[in-house]
Amino acid sequence: MISRLLAAFVFCMSATVALVDELRGTGDLGVIVERAAGSLQIIETTTQTSLGRVEGLGDLSHASVVFSRDGRHAFVFGRDGGLSRVDLLTATVANRVIQAGNAIGGAISDDGRLVAVSNYEPGGVRVFDAANLEPVADIPATYGQADARSKVVGLVDAPGRRFIFTLYDAGEIWTADFDADNTASIERFTDIGELPYDALITGDGRHYIAGLFGEDGLAHIDFWADTPRVERILDGYGRGEEPLPVYKMPHLEGWALAQGRLILPAVGRHELLVVDASTFEEVGRIPVHGQPIFAVAQPDGRQVWVNFAHPLNDTIQVIDTQSLAIVHSFTPGKAALHMEFTPRGEHVWISVRDEDRVDVYDTQTFDLITSLPVDKPSGIFFTARANRIGL
Repeated sequence: MISRLLAAFVFCMSATVALVDELRGTGDLGVIVERAAGSLQIIETTTQTSLGRVEGLGDLSHASVVFSRDGRHAFVFGRDGGLSRVDLLTATVANRVIQAGNAIGGAISDDGRLVAVSNYEPGGVRVFDAANLEPVADIPATYGQADARSKVVGLVDAPGRRFIFTLYDAGEIWTADFDADNTASIERFTDIGELPYDALITGDGRHYIAGLFGEDGLAHIDFWADTPRVERILDGYGRGEEPLPVYKMPHLEGWALAQGRLILPAVGRHELLVVDASTFEEVGRIPVHGQPIFAVAQPDGRQVWVNFAHPLNDTIQVIDTQSLAIVHSFTPGKAALHMEFTPRGEHVWISVRDEDRVDVYDTQTFDLITSLPVDKPSGIFFTARANRIGL
């Protein structure tokens, strides 16, 4: 009898241990986009390892990712209009829809219930139920007397079940505010400037800034104002200078806020613009190696890491945010495209697309910790983004 009880106890203990071994949280997970293969690698930041691959995600040449509030599901926005809901714990595609002909990114609402996609073709925003990707709303980006449709860029989430986005062709910024019944009210801000190409929102959801490709300057809206309106900031920042050819548009979503200052890539220049975050006036410029694409702040704000457009895209520079001096430069390899910091900033992961790998660096010593083989990597996204506005 005792032996049978002991055997049963051992069996139960073994089963419990096995179950515990299979359970895990999602806080240290992330994904790396394999753009040419149309797949994702699921990775763990604690041990810097790859846990698996998810295939069949379509054209990921300009893919972006947001996460569910619990960090379990990644919503992948493909260039071919594909929207995929990927389960990180099972490494499977839970849902997938082709919702447009050409898409450029997306966002998830603050309550985690709505996923929105910005589309080039047809121009507009489509919104889906985050639980099953069932359609919720279709917002055509129409403008002009003939109701032409504009490409949509700079789509972000904002507090209050609201999405904010920019119309590239129309030169407008729209907000879509969803009520409890998923009905959207639209507000339009017109005449913001020529060819707004991308946008950002600050982490408190207050300031929305759109970059302008057609002219020197940026468009800014303070959504905490009693009556929000568009204001021009950094007007004519390139005046009197000969613009350089633009090989790749900078990403304003790769901006940095540190030490009370915004650090933004300048279009067509080998410079970063330094802007006072309270007055939005230019307070300095930082000459850099090439045309900056992403300027990303470490989580503690002490340093900003910058990468560059072709043909100088093998280099990363690190800027001290107190002195605004470049404190470190190095060359990970050809097409060092994306950088993502671990949640507390001790490591940075860098995709080196043309050498088929992702490198992990120590942000204190700048030492290379490890490299992972990845097929043509581009975007790197960690689940720490799940509960941050605008990411």
